[in-house]
Amino acid sequence: MAGKPKQQKLNRRIFKSYLTTTVSISMVLFLIGMLGVVLLNAERLAKYVRENIGVTLVLKDDIQEKDVADLQASLKASNFVKSSEYIDKETAAEKLKKDLGEDFTGFLGYNPLLSSIDVKLYADFATPEKLSLLEKKFMEFPQVKEVMFQRDIVSIINENVKKIGIVLIFFSGLLLFIFSALINNTIRISIYSQRFIINTMLLVGATDSFIRAPFVKRSIKYGIIGALAANCLLFILMISYSSELTGIIDLNDFKIFGLVFFADLLFGVMISWGSTYFAVNKFIRLKFDELFY
Repeated sequence: MAGKPKQQKLNRRIFKSYLTTTVSISMVLFLIGMLGVVLLNAERLAKYVRENIGVTLVLKDDIQEKDVADLQASLKASNFVKSSEYIDKETAAEKLKKDLGEDFTGFLGYNPLLSSIDVKLYADFATPEKLSLLEKKFMEFPQVKEVMFQRDIVSIINENVKKIGIVLIFFSGLLLFIFSALINNTIRISIYSQRFIINTMLLVGATDSFIRAPFVKRSIKYGIIGALAANCLLFILMISYSSELTGIIDLNDFKIFGLVFFADLLFGVMISWGSTYFAVNKFIRLKFDELFY
């Protein structure tokens, strides 16, 4: 009877050890999942930024409504325009009044602004080289007086998109290494707390594979639980901030989330199995006196 409380105490300690390991794995896999979502949506983010670069087509002063409609129809039929918005001179004046905080038309005695069409291009055409070609194409329309876009900003955006992609890949590799080390150390500490049990099994003649089997199976089970918990937490986070992530992350793209879910699960199982396998092997090889260090 005296041995039963000790066994229960030992079981509680082992359970707490594996619970801590599972929580740690969940948190790390959650971060890995977030990293995976960012990486897989990096191209979408770059596309989102490029497609928000605006080009303004300033129209001639004597343009008629029919001419505006024809121009918008031509723009809509093209393969490089994603969207267009017509802004008449009165609307443009109202916007400028709000920005300036005063009525400049009253001071000047007339409205000097011209009607315009704000154009958003598809991402593939929002580069400095292609914008220069499109500028010439836009000027071929008889309704267009001038084409305006910020050349420097376009160049900066495209250069920064490339730089961010390189930096993101580098840090992703670095963080993946750090996360792997964290899970590995967590599992090693968990196995370390049971090193005397491993030694006892060796003393009674258990083979290496027989000793490893329960540790590996249990570790894989907790790795799966950790991955499932991490994926659920990631899903809840994405849903909670769905409105803020519109255009950057497509929550309807089940292919990406399925890939992240599977990769997180696979990583959790593989790192749990590998870390446990090598940690148990280490303590199997240690002599009894070395277990105290």
